[in-house]
Amino acid sequence: MAAVAQIGVRSETFSRARLLGAFYTVVGLAILFFFSRNTHVGELATLGLNTVQSVKAIQLPDIIVPVLPVTAILGALVTLLGVWQMVRGFRTTGWLLGVASSAFLVSFLVWAARGTSFSLIGILSASLQLATPILLGALSGVLCERSAVINIAIEGMMLGAAMTSVLVANLTGSLWLGFFAALAVGALLAAWHAVMSIQFKMDQIVSGTVINIFATGLTSFLNQRVMQVYQNLNNQVTFPLLSQVSPELGRIPILGPLFFDQSPIVWMALILLVVIQVALFNTRWGLRTRAVGEHPRAADTLGINVIRTRYINVILGGMVAGLGGAYFTLGSVGRFDKLMTNGRGFIALAAMIFGNWTPVGSFASSLIFGFADALQVKLQILSGQVNIPSDFLLMLPYIVTMIALAGVVGRVVPPAADGQPYEKQ
Repeated sequence: MAAVAQIGVRSETFSRARLLGAFYTVVGLAILFFFSRNTHVGELATLGLNTVQSVKAIQLPDIIVPVLPVTAILGALVTLLGVWQMVRGFRTTGWLLGVASSAFLVSFLVWAARGTSFSLIGILSASLQLATPILLGALSGVLCERSAVINIAIEGMMLGAAMTSVLVANLTGSLWLGFFAALAVGALLAAWHAVMSIQFKMDQIVSGTVINIFATGLTSFLNQRVMQVYQNLNNQVTFPLLSQVSPELGRIPILGPLFFDQSPIVWMALILLVVIQVALFNTRWGLRTRAVGEHPRAADTLGINVIRTRYINVILGGMVAGLGGAYFTLGSVGRFDKLMTNGRGFIALAAMIFGNWTPVGSFASSLIFGFADALQVKLQILSGQVNIPSDFLLMLPYIVTMIALAGVVGRVVPPAADGQPYEKQ
């Protein structure tokens, strides 16, 4: 029986390798075919290394590349890798996905910028901005699910925190009070989720759904009946950009417009990424958290308080989601609009899964989704150049989400006890 099972696993692995190889081959052929259309021999693309906002930064020369040779080389490379994957296969395919994705995106950008200019630094900066709330939502999910509590209420937590931050900031005249109020709302909703799912052992999906519905209804009601009537409660309030606080930082080439023409919340997210990655895999707290997520009974036997660990992690995850909500308002547009999170909490869950429940993996996934979002905005400006319907462009971030969840990165394994209630014996 063991031999039969092993043969079955090998057969499944081989079939998956062939399927992924066929997928990458199709991607390579698509690059060769589609990006050669409407492109003339000798046509050039200009990729800018400066942005309009960074006029005070040291200016760098633009990158000018020939369109047809670049797309042909990249398309051929992905096609050959796809064929090799079908015939021989690679042991790990994560890097292969990275190569194929990067080749497709570079080819697409070069093709879209043919005969005109395209701000490469501008779209990278926008990608980091748009990836920030997704990263914070994904980190919230990592904290919760590493302790075996599924949290699909990230969307509701971010939405509630976004509205509260603006209300408190306008009522008190303090951005920082609005900021901490957002963290408090995220923690409060997370505590609700923890009590329902840990204490009363309610289905964790149902508990999270209830919070999402509650936050959606309450914020929509208050927005219509309060914030639209008393508009002084929804005045635009945002943290200054780092380059405005320290102009010298904004003068640094590439790094200035990319990292310092950003809200402080972007840097908070990057710092949290490092802190959670180190804490989760290099501290006693992280070891206990992972033990509770993988085998809570064994962790309890070793003296780890499973219930307390789950409570702490879920509430910390709620605070991180609250920070993501504050970014939508205090770190971005400065005011609250109905349903302004626009499903980013659910995309954050996809980024967490795509990143294999790790902070660094979640960050890489968030950048992919953020880039897709930034790309659809930029392509709407170049609609005459790329000739792609605007409705399709608006779907782009969600299409990327579905592709990610379809498993092209390989099999991902959640914590073994994820979603399972624990009762101490």
